[in-house]
Amino acid sequence: MTDQAVAAAVGRRFFGRQRELKALRADIERTGLDTLTGRKAPRARVLLVAGKPGSGRTALADELAAAVADRYPDGVFRARLSEPGGEPVPAARVAQELLAALGVAEPPGAAEDELTELVRGALAERRAVLILDDAVDAEQADPLIPDDPGVLVVGVSTGPLTGIPDVRPCTLGGLDPKSAIELLTGFTGSVRVTVDPQAAESLVEACGGLPGAVVLAGGWLAARPKASVADLAKQLRGLTGDPLTRAFLVAHEGLPGTAARILRYLSLAPLGRADAHTASALAGCSVSAAATTLADFAAMGLVSAGEDGQYEVPGHLVPLLRAQLEERDRPAEVQLARARMLERTVRLLQSCRAVTEPEGSAAHRKLAGLPRALRFAGAEAGAEWLRSRQAVLLASARIAVADGELDTLARRLIASLVRALAAHRGAEAAAPELYGLHRLVLDVAERRGLHRERAAALLNLADLDAGTGRTKEALLRYRLALEAGREANDPYATGRAMESVGGAYQELGDWMRAGDWYGRALAQRLARDERADQARLYARLGAVQTYAGRYGEALRHWRAAAAGYRRLSDLPGYARALSEAARVQEYAGRPEESLRTCEEAVEWARRAEDVRLQAALRMRLADTLDRLGDPAAARLHRVAAERLLESDATACEIRSGFEKD
Repeated sequence: MTDQAVAAAVGRRFFGRQRELKALRADIERTGLDTLTGRKAPRARVLLVAGKPGSGRTALADELAAAVADRYPDGVFRARLSEPGGEPVPAARVAQELLAALGVAEPPGAAEDELTELVRGALAERRAVLILDDAVDAEQADPLIPDDPGVLVVGVSTGPLTGIPDVRPCTLGGLDPKSAIELLTGFTGSVRVTVDPQAAESLVEACGGLPGAVVLAGGWLAARPKASVADLAKQLRGLTGDPLTRAFLVAHEGLPGTAARILRYLSLAPLGRADAHTASALAGCSVSAAATTLADFAAMGLVSAGEDGQYEVPGHLVPLLRAQLEERDRPAEVQLARARMLERTVRLLQSCRAVTEPEGSAAHRKLAGLPRALRFAGAEAGAEWLRSRQAVLLASARIAVADGELDTLARRLIASLVRALAAHRGAEAAAPELYGLHRLVLDVAERRGLHRERAAALLNLADLDAGTGRTKEALLRYRLALEAGREANDPYATGRAMESVGGAYQELGDWMRAGDWYGRALAQRLARDERADQARLYARLGAVQTYAGRYGEALRHWRAAAAGYRRLSDLPGYARALSEAARVQEYAGRPEESLRTCEEAVEWARRAEDVRLQAALRMRLADTLDRLGDPAAARLHRVAAERLLESDATACEIRSGFEKD
């Protein structure tokens, strides 16, 4: 929200711009080039609000969206195409944020083209307004524009977006003097303006009529009830630079030293957003002192107050704050502030995850020892904090990795964020965010030559690729993970990678290579006497040999798997392995043996109290008995299977009822 602080500082009232607003509304109805040539408009209508930072561009776009809301009942969606400091946001990240707002599931690791296509498709089903705020150029905005004339796209930029056809920019200058004075009066009150109207006119003229500059001037006057409007106008005229810069310098210089330092350090906050914890860590002050200072800044128009205790630095102030930070603060102090901010974020994430652990657990005991300000009241409070801060937390991870000098903190932050997301949302629901975080870990690991971490990141990314059907990409990453595991001399990573390579080949239907890689992984597990892994790998070998039609080898491996599970006292595993052995015997044309093995599997499934497995095995027994010419016995097993499934369903309903109670 690069210019929304202008509205927020005066109760979100909108001043002036009626001529521009009327022109934009008329532009919605304007006949486009397609209509003139007799063709139906193939794309959304695109309007453009262009102006300097601080001119109220975003406020005008928001006011337009509110004015036409009745014509677009599916709502307003917005995306910010530039960082607060002006750096372009990658199109993939913009698309991800829009998909989240649209309620569309995002495939983990999806390419930019796939994500933007999903956005266009989701918008094409709605009558909605899409605000693309602070667009850098047409190439950045164009992939997000849906092919549907029922959507209104409002672009906000510094200049024209050359390359998007049939778009006429509405270019903003300063507010008219009357509107600018109304905006100023919201801060000063009417008396100080009416006693010297000429000074008020002089002040807004010195501000160039820019809402961003007028807000800063009004905030300065609001904090100094005895200062005259004429004195401030004189101060502004005595400075060099554009009106926004002059107003900012007066506002910054007028702050006490500690407050000015806190304001400068807010330019380090991810996405320009900070709560009391962030400001406290950056400035090295107490949380309560930071909260008071942020509230004071909001009253002066230096930040805008958002929900959940978060404040946002207007985007047009961030470059000015960073320039002051570079000029006035030593690099070592700035880096220390960044480190404090990351460390505080890590501790909050650890606390956020700890509240999901059972009472009496080690994590809960550790949580009790934290300062009260770092503790959450319960799992719901932790989940809500994580939800409301997710964009900022992900940005923190990106910034920490890009810094390059805080890699240890970056790794801790990412690890804590991964655990918190998985604990509160589940690994599957959080998969898109986890994919991006594992990529960041990979960046740090490759930069630092950390082979173990590189292997872990590659395995995690490959698992997510495999889960979304990108098997070939997963296979490549599993092989790279194997190399990294060997370089790290990490037997877990190498064993896991070999087994996963086998799994990828199995998914691709290459049974021979799958069996070869499972065999390599099994040899390692046998050498290390890792019995649970051995049983699992025997089972995987049995499966691929079954698919390949090599029933003798398949049966041998399934029997080995069954023996392994029995040694481990894993009764369900033993029963399943026996059931698969029975299947292979049936495929091999040995129905009597299959029948005996299946009956044995049923007995072990009963001992394991696995009702669903018992039912499945009894159904298989029924099929086998039918083929052996014993329909009466087959019918008995089918009836028994149905009763088992009915009893299981009833038990589930009872458990559900207890949970509701």
